[in-house]
Amino acid sequence: MYVDVRSDWLSYVDEVPRALVAANAVASLESLEQSPRHHHQKAQLLFTVRGVINCEVEDAVWIVPPQCAVWIPGGVPHTVFGSGEVECISLFIEPPEGPNLPDVCCTITVSSFLRHLLMRANELPELYDVHGPDGRIVSVIFDELAAAPVEDLRLPIPGDTRLKKLTDLLIAAPADHATVAEWASRIALSERSLNRMLAEQVGMSFGRWRRQLHVVLALRRLSAGQTVQAVAMDLGYESASSFVTMFRKMVGKPPSRYLMERLRPMAHPEGEP
Repeated sequence: MYVDVRSDWLSYVDEVPRALVAANAVASLESLEQSPRHHHQKAQLLFTVRGVINCEVEDAVWIVPPQCAVWIPGGVPHTVFGSGEVECISLFIEPPEGPNLPDVCCTITVSSFLRHLLMRANELPELYDVHGPDGRIVSVIFDELAAAPVEDLRLPIPGDTRLKKLTDLLIAAPADHATVAEWASRIALSERSLNRMLAEQVGMSFGRWRRQLHVVLALRRLSAGQTVQAVAMDLGYESASSFVTMFRKMVGKPPSRYLMERLRPMAHPEGEP
């Protein structure tokens, strides 16, 4: 089933009398960019099989690299766009009362077991037997989602128009080595005001917020096949090692290991323990 964001499709998904409705999507960047901001009553889980998906809500952009998923609670307006050719599994979920599923948008790590469950969910009949084997698979999926670890792959977007302009400037010139004071002057703020507003609106210092932006940009480019060296240069780092050090501090792992752990299961599904 192809994921479409037309109002009639969203109404249809919400009306299906099941706790889980699965849909598979293969789409190009251009087609996903045409998706308007929308919402639905059911929550949505987008699992990236191939490529990189970006989910934008009012105050943040979430990046979903291969073998990760983004959780979008029901009723939250959002838009989804891809980086190049993407393949994803989309589950529309009406959470039961039992499992403690997230109540905010987040990126989660998908274990090997959960990945196979999501693949299996995509094969379920639309009106699966709630009390049969298919219904038990859905229950296990909810349990695994409730236990899945959350990753900080989010770029907070400030609400102030001047800070939104700063976001656009940083994205357009990620290698610019201007000081905090210079960036502040470009949007008609003092350095002190810039730091105060960022702390209030995104909960981060300028330096950490910019590093988070670099992580988001790096994952998009690395997942598209660029080398660590090329990404480091594009983002303005003096060397690949200095970029790797930053990435490890922010994510907990060097970029090559981070991506390898996500791409290996996709490439060798039968060889997993």
